[in-house]
Amino acid sequence: MFEQYGDRLNYPEIEEKVLKFWKEHQIFEKSISTRDESKSFTFFEGPPTVNGRPGIHHVMARALKDSVCRYKTLTGYQVHRKAGWDTHGLPIEIALEKELGFNQKSDIEKYGVAAFNKKAKDLVYHHIEMKEGWRTLTERMGYWINLDDAYITCTNNYIESIWWSLSELFKKGLIYKGFKIVPQCPHCETPLSSHELALGYDDVQDPNVYIKFKLKDEDASVMVWTTTPWTLISNVALAVGTDIDYVKIQNDKHGVLYIAEARLSVIKEEYTILEKLKGSDLLGREYEPLYTYIPVDKKAWYIISGDFVSTEDGTGVVHIAPAFGADDYEASKKFDLPFIQPVTKGGRFTEQVTDFAGRLVKTIQFQTHEEKGVDPDILRNLKERGLIYRAGNDYMHSYPHCWRCDNPLIYYARDSWYIRTTEIAKRMIELNKTINWCPPEVGAGRFGNWLEENKDWSLSRDRYWGTPLPIWLNEDGDMICVGSIEELKEGFVERDGKRIQVKDLPASEIDLHKPFVDDVKFEKNGKLYNRTPELIDVWYDSGSMPFAQWHYPFENKEIFNGNFPADFISEGIDQTRGWFYTLHAISTMLFDNVAFKNLIVNELILDKEGQKMSK
Repeated sequence: MFEQYGDRLNYPEIEEKVLKFWKEHQIFEKSISTRDESKSFTFFEGPPTVNGRPGIHHVMARALKDSVCRYKTLTGYQVHRKAGWDTHGLPIEIALEKELGFNQKSDIEKYGVAAFNKKAKDLVYHHIEMKEGWRTLTERMGYWINLDDAYITCTNNYIESIWWSLSELFKKGLIYKGFKIVPQCPHCETPLSSHELALGYDDVQDPNVYIKFKLKDEDASVMVWTTTPWTLISNVALAVGTDIDYVKIQNDKHGVLYIAEARLSVIKEEYTILEKLKGSDLLGREYEPLYTYIPVDKKAWYIISGDFVSTEDGTGVVHIAPAFGADDYEASKKFDLPFIQPVTKGGRFTEQVTDFAGRLVKTIQFQTHEEKGVDPDILRNLKERGLIYRAGNDYMHSYPHCWRCDNPLIYYARDSWYIRTTEIAKRMIELNKTINWCPPEVGAGRFGNWLEENKDWSLSRDRYWGTPLPIWLNEDGDMICVGSIEELKEGFVERDGKRIQVKDLPASEIDLHKPFVDDVKFEKNGKLYNRTPELIDVWYDSGSMPFAQWHYPFENKEIFNGNFPADFISEGIDQTRGWFYTLHAISTMLFDNVAFKNLIVNELILDKEGQKMSK
């Protein structure tokens, strides 16, 4: 009845025979078609990023997915499994930059955005279909999923569904432009969201520096600690805790110093306490600025109060640079401090900072070389001026890095587009309690805690290959949000000095990517509207798959309604603040519902260097 095998089994050969049988007899397709349509089980495939070859970690995650889907099939359920590919964003751009030998973002503009995006699209489809690629791995491991009808995030249909969703959020007042401190990647020259930030922390050694700020009204200095000397160029104030106990001490080597009493362990030499006082006694006292490269138009360089000041580390005194810290920026608004921003989005000092013009503030690894940051030279400058109490490079801590290029981020004040996820945070928490998490502690702990600390979603990206933010503005700041191709067709492009309506262009020319959408303009009530140049966070793409995979709401409404929310999803623990979060946030905002009912969260596989293998 069954084929007999000898003592020596060739497992790969047996697997190949089974795979051939499945393919010839369409076993996967029959496992669906022979089941009762009224008894369905919905699985959502988390789209892998096709920026290269698949890895062994994809095999482990897919084995879990396949086991559950096959089990439900065996118990009589009709289990449709639609494959999907994540095709936008930095993962693809960085892979292409390597291929083209680009070192920095400006190389893309020199090459041409249209040419770059065409190559990005070609690269995506090559990775999907290449030999030993995703299709090969999927079929070889016996993972049953519909590859022939896969959703692909860079298609017009998929993007149009995303535009619809963004227009819905726009109508609800959930999308806005704000000036905030954001994590910025100097190498990729774009901001990141808080959930992206959580994906890329590395342990690093940073400067460990104690600086003397000389008071104007006394031959004494205030002691300040920093791990980011480059931000001292932008210092405009010092903050103390009004109720913290401070001391004035005499030190033979460094003179008279002010420091929090609880931080006296910082002082390594013998000292005499001359006076004890509260932080409130120091308020308003002025000091000599460390640097005056940029003139100020408001009162600066004096001591203010700050409820964020602590004595857990440092000196109990915090230096304030409003362009590079959330607390600093809020303090600048409270005390009307000047705002000094001498750093470009690419992390380099501007020409105003004459001694360090063009220098990177952080060390960056480019494709062909490494460029050192400016901190050592700033410290050398301060030391020569007698303003350093003690300096080292031995501060070990976990610091955020870009989740794709692995370079250190900076906190940077800038305009960016946001989604008001804080407005629906309570509802997200309520809905999360209805989801069956396996293991449960991930849902209640890691994910639940993340929702409790929710911040508005930093949506926009200053890049090229991705879903464009469909917002057009006029010179007065009035906005329109385009939610479909039909709405886009109401605009026009200018060619050879003539206006051509988008609706009159061949359908093949309409590409919902840069640079085509950047050329589209609208005229309403005599005002001209131009598109804001940003793309959106690529994680919004993947979080939109429940509806965008069906081109909802433009078609397949019944299919979507019958398969939402998903009965089951499964991905790695790293997706807690990635795909799991974006699915949940978008579903809550659009449908006031969960995106998935049950999920299995797996741990991660490490590579030979001990680094996690993940999305």
